[in-house]
Amino acid sequence: MTRSHQATPLEVAGLVDAAAEALGMDAALLFLADVQQRLLVPLPPSPGMSGGGAAEPIPIEGTVAGWAYRTESVQLSRHGALTLWLPLIDGVERIGVLRVTADRLTARLLDHAEILASVAAVIVVGKSGFSDLYALTTRRRPMTIAAEMVWAFLPPRTLGTHQVTSTAVLEPAYEIGGDAFDHSLHDSRLHLAVVDAMGHDLASGLCSAVALATCRAARLADGTLTGIAERVDAELEHWLPDRILTGVFADLDLDSGSLSWVNCGHPPPLLIRGRHIVPHALEAPSQLPLGLGPGNRDTLTAHQAQLEPGDRVLIHTDGVTEARSQTGELFGEQRLADFVARSLSSGEPAPEALRRLIHTILDHHRGRLRDDATIVLAEWHPTPDGRT
Repeated sequence: MTRSHQATPLEVAGLVDAAAEALGMDAALLFLADVQQRLLVPLPPSPGMSGGGAAEPIPIEGTVAGWAYRTESVQLSRHGALTLWLPLIDGVERIGVLRVTADRLTARLLDHAEILASVAAVIVVGKSGFSDLYALTTRRRPMTIAAEMVWAFLPPRTLGTHQVTSTAVLEPAYEIGGDAFDHSLHDSRLHLAVVDAMGHDLASGLCSAVALATCRAARLADGTLTGIAERVDAELEHWLPDRILTGVFADLDLDSGSLSWVNCGHPPPLLIRGRHIVPHALEAPSQLPLGLGPGNRDTLTAHQAQLEPGDRVLIHTDGVTEARSQTGELFGEQRLADFVARSLSSGEPAPEALRRLIHTILDHHRGRLRDDATIVLAEWHPTPDGRT
């Protein structure tokens, strides 16, 4: 950790490998999940590195390494040398896996490997903000300018504490245009936002970027939910007068489970309780989209609902439910809710449930979405160990 402070991003792989050798392991190599979470891609080896060496990308589906990533658990395999696969997790955000090889497995070596994986994740995330190396590693093709702009504004896909977990996915990852999301923890409150700008071009990306920036500025100034939405409305009408955007802005009180939200022309959030969606639980009278200006709308209203421990709130854009198969069949809200409820009731981590869900939606549409598809899933689990 001390040596990493002044190390270049390219030197991190070598530092981790050298630390592994000093701890009694043969070698170690970092793999990062690609943007679409289909592959685990090895970090380029550091200059002069002889331990972990180079490797090929590994599919997340159908491999031991992928299973470690998907289940966020340590996995063991034997292909010649004994190999440990450890998830790389920053907070609750999974970023990849660490491959460790050794002659034999002991409890002490396992403890050291888990510590090394935790330290390596912190180092990689810390250096990713000022280097292109990790972006180049995790991208399989170039992004559009609109997508580049939107991704630059997005927070980590997953965050959480012992009280709550919030996780998100969005596609098409390399051509995202009008969709964006935000989630943030402040004291005992989780803030959520999902926006969907009209169109699918650079101006759409700019529209969603302005909405997120305005949302954060208003939130940091202790703005109310209606105040946040009103300010987004005013900024869009001023700077992008020909653009409109739908959105949901929500706050969850982590102590009481009280959910507040404002819906501006967006699909209503879904409340998932146990294995089922609670019908109409978060539906409310629709309000106009944002960008029309203060003089063209009625007063915005914040709605309220009381969650129960273990409840999940799912916010999505219409590109999720309106994705069509080649025969014209909609993916639909019921299929969406059923998929999430089944996955989570089986004990699958929420980030993995959404990863599989977005790939199922892409497969439903033969890999090419006509509209952006974004999902944010928040689970309230107010127990000391974070489980319901």
